[in-house]
Amino acid sequence: MKFLAISGSARQASTNTAMLRALQNAAGPDHTITLFDRIGDLPVFSPDLEGEALPGVVAALADAVARADGLIISSPEYVRSIPGGMKNAIDWLVSREELVSKPIVLAHASHRGDDMLEQMRIVLGTVSARFNADLFLRFRLMALSPEEIADRLSAPAALAEIRIFLDRFARDCAEG
Repeated sequence: MKFLAISGSARQASTNTAMLRALQNAAGPDHTITLFDRIGDLPVFSPDLEGEALPGVVAALADAVARADGLIISSPEYVRSIPGGMKNAIDWLVSREELVSKPIVLAHASHRGDDMLEQMRIVLGTVSARFNADLFLRFRLMALSPEEIADRLSAPAALAEIRIFLDRFARDCAEG
């Protein structure tokens, strides 16, 4: 199963990106995870830039979404809300066919952020008929470096939790 993991953070040392990289490393032979960590490179959404004027980085994101069997999205919370970069990425995809029936799940790298997560569930449930709000992966990783996150998520218990999550998501993708 081919998954696209989208980090909603533009920060170089992002906790969410580090968690998604750990998911990449933990994926067994049945799953491939490609990481999109270029949220900060996307221009501000404008319908005037759709079609032939589509920026290359947006085309790359849309192509990666199209090639994936499912999306795993992980995003920080800013001011109890979806960060602008993450919402911008969704705005770029919402009028395109790639997202409409794409299986999507959330992963989260913090013990807080429930307001943002609730907003993400509303938005993703609106843009995709295959958003699964019940399948969710959460780790408490705030204030850890990317190296510490990699170490923590390579521990046997964390690896088992990640693999169960990926297997369940693969079944969800296959059922659609």
